[in-house]
Amino acid sequence: MSQTATPSYKWIEQLPKVCLHDHLDGGVSPQTIIDISQEIGHELPADNAEDLKKWFEEAADSRSLVRYLETFEHTVAVMQRREDLVRVAAEHVLELAFDGVLYGEVRWAPEQHLQAGLSLQDAVEAVAEGFAQGAAVARDRMGKPVMPRQILCAMRQNNNSLEIAKLAVANRGLGVVGFDLAGPEKGFLPAQHQEALDYAAKHYMPITLHAGEADSLESIASAIHEGRALRLGHGVQITDDFSILKIAEASPEAVEQGADPDQEVMKLGLLSAWIKDRQIPLEVCPCSNLQTDAAASTTSIGRVNGGEQERARAYAQHPVDLLYRSGFAVTINPDNRLMSNTSVTSEFIKLHETFRYDWPEFFELTMNAVDASFMQIEQKRSLKQILQDYYNEFVAAQNPQEDSKAGE
Repeated sequence: MSQTATPSYKWIEQLPKVCLHDHLDGGVSPQTIIDISQEIGHELPADNAEDLKKWFEEAADSRSLVRYLETFEHTVAVMQRREDLVRVAAEHVLELAFDGVLYGEVRWAPEQHLQAGLSLQDAVEAVAEGFAQGAAVARDRMGKPVMPRQILCAMRQNNNSLEIAKLAVANRGLGVVGFDLAGPEKGFLPAQHQEALDYAAKHYMPITLHAGEADSLESIASAIHEGRALRLGHGVQITDDFSILKIAEASPEAVEQGADPDQEVMKLGLLSAWIKDRQIPLEVCPCSNLQTDAAASTTSIGRVNGGEQERARAYAQHPVDLLYRSGFAVTINPDNRLMSNTSVTSEFIKLHETFRYDWPEFFELTMNAVDASFMQIEQKRSLKQILQDYYNEFVAAQNPQEDSKAGE
């Protein structure tokens, strides 16, 4: 009896990658959580790494962002002491290296790590130290260069966003490259943190805002207008601004030229067209979105009002491919590696299995991420050259010239 061979995805694992939406407290190793919890007396729902990992995945897979965020009570609890922040940050960089990430922007909220007496500045310095340690190990022992950077998040339900914006601006020298608003999106528009957003913009600190994950178009519009966001964290609910029309309604001139009047076409609203035309990057996190009901199913996009749309339950229903094929500046990210049991590599594999993405799509998605990153332009040019060289060699290896048979 013949058996189907398991497909090898080593080539995807080895692809160089860039990661822009990756939460530090969403990627803590289960064993690290157990080790630190035993030291500080924190009670966990499981006492071994395998069971704890399974608990996180099941608790996060709840179709609710609120419930999803509750899982962070345990990861944040073990990231309060300086030595613990250093350890978690260093291990996160090693995870980036294993994932093939050459440049990674890792976001976290310093205000959530002060329970053991650290100051905001202490916390930022601890993460910077951990990043440096992890990068040194990845380079020297693994032969994998990784460039980690920090994005500082203010919690949008709190009232200290200006302090966090000032903290970000003051710590460029420690690798802080951006400012974000995280936490519950619904009911907390970016405009409610105008002073912080103005401060970041005035001091040329790049802004990326969670928007279009747990709230729809109003949140996205506020991120663009009041927030001056250079990127949108998730942004997938921009599809609420899509509509499906008959060609007879959308383009009468096309009907005059012989098009089928009943043929359906997708039409973008003003907001979605603005984001597409100006190539405002979307930090898309498909696996996370499926867990929290963040994305509308492609079967209902454009056909019903946003709040009534069927939610994506499977990867094939997620609008990531629709957004990419429609010309939006899509980047692919893990969001929370632990809760969603994912990585950039895992997301690429799912894109390959579900939508048949291959190296041309992965190359474009990765270049999108380089363009969207908050690194300096000279670094972007250098990284683009590294990526171009890798893909040139990769393609050449897939299509070797046939050896000359002369003389046979």
